[in-house]
Amino acid sequence: MEEKWSRVFGKELKKVSFMAAPMVALMVLQYLYYFVAIIMVGHLGELSLSGVSMANSFTSVTGFCFLLGLTSGLETLCGQAYGAEQYQKLGIYTYTSIISLTLVCLPISILWIFTDKILILIGQDPSISEEAQKFSIYLIPNLFFYAILQSFIRYLQTQSLILPMLYSYLASFCLHIPLCWILIFKLKLEVIGAALAINMSSFVNVILLGFYIKYSSACEKARPVFSMEVFSTIKEFFSFGIPSALMICLEWWAYEIIIFLSGLLPNPKLETSVLSICFSITYFHAFIPFGLGTVASIRVSNELGAGNPKAAKVAVLAVMFIATVEIIIVSTTIFFCRHILGNVYSNEKEVVDHVADMGFLLSLSIILDGLQIGLSGVARGTGWQHLGAYVNLSAFYLVGTPFAAVLAFVLHLKGKGLWIGLVTGSTVQVVLLSLITSLTNWHKQASKARERIFDGDIRDTS
Repeated sequence: MEEKWSRVFGKELKKVSFMAAPMVALMVLQYLYYFVAIIMVGHLGELSLSGVSMANSFTSVTGFCFLLGLTSGLETLCGQAYGAEQYQKLGIYTYTSIISLTLVCLPISILWIFTDKILILIGQDPSISEEAQKFSIYLIPNLFFYAILQSFIRYLQTQSLILPMLYSYLASFCLHIPLCWILIFKLKLEVIGAALAINMSSFVNVILLGFYIKYSSACEKARPVFSMEVFSTIKEFFSFGIPSALMICLEWWAYEIIIFLSGLLPNPKLETSVLSICFSITYFHAFIPFGLGTVASIRVSNELGAGNPKAAKVAVLAVMFIATVEIIIVSTTIFFCRHILGNVYSNEKEVVDHVADMGFLLSLSIILDGLQIGLSGVARGTGWQHLGAYVNLSAFYLVGTPFAAVLAFVLHLKGKGLWIGLVTGSTVQVVLLSLITSLTNWHKQASKARERIFDGDIRDTS
């Protein structure tokens, strides 16, 4: 029996590894779209760089993270439908997502038109706010492209069709680099050119993936066909999408609050610089566990939809095993390199020394982030995003952020106090998500998945 389980676990481990590698590469490419544009804008001057950086943060918090969260509901719906071989439902859910997100984009677009007024209202520099508004307004088309793109991505990834997405992103990214250079520098459109380049590259990506979905034989069984059933599933889409959005946004916003609080500390330039470096390191690392979390969502949802509760449990163990090995290696490396990490970002000794002081906390954050992102993927695949939303609300807003404020401003631990508060919130998050996952009745979850799609029996894979 033990040997049989070992073989099953080994096969799942191999499957997860082969899926995770291109998924991580895809995440990196998605990030590089904005990274390349910001780097080129940085050569225009400090004002342009500050404006685009501010706009990037504003549009992410008010728009993209919410859309990303809403489409994460498809990981449950499409993933379980695919596992149950109800292929027509994948197309219905994908159309539902595109229509629903398009409607959501309308109020967000109006909000972005007033970017400068909102930023000035919260105390930002007027000249930087005006630059941010330019970028935000011209980025509005990308909001709609992003809605379609994320819906396509969920449709494809729940079928484990990851390589076509990677090739599409790679092709559009190769176009994106010269496009940015031409629009920003040659046509002298500057900040507006950066936004237009992102729009065009996203549009190309939508077209490429759209053609693949329409004409590829790999999508033949699940090819989207529009029907009136699309409108009847909008309620079901939002029932999973809204909790998924809350899961992502509550955590994302907590990090933004910490950055904002760092600006209120004595010597804010130093404290904000150090925390920004720490956030940058954890953000770059997050691509790996986020890829693993997505794979966890795919595998768990597919197996639950197929009525294979034991296989779903094995998938969770395989993903968490890889995540644990990865975070041990990375966190150990960061801890032993803590004295030189700051040199990558700054030449100032004070900044480098402060980053070194944060070494242990930074390593701990890497561990916690790796675990919670993997567990969050399990939550999306299983369909208990509503519990994940409650967990994030409790962890970051009842514990993490208040504790960070007390440590930083009352006990005068400054930036280190803010990060300790964040680590405390992440610890609570991981503990609660681990408890929920370990107490999950997989047989019951498989039953729910089957009932959601159709009445069916659960296969015993023992």
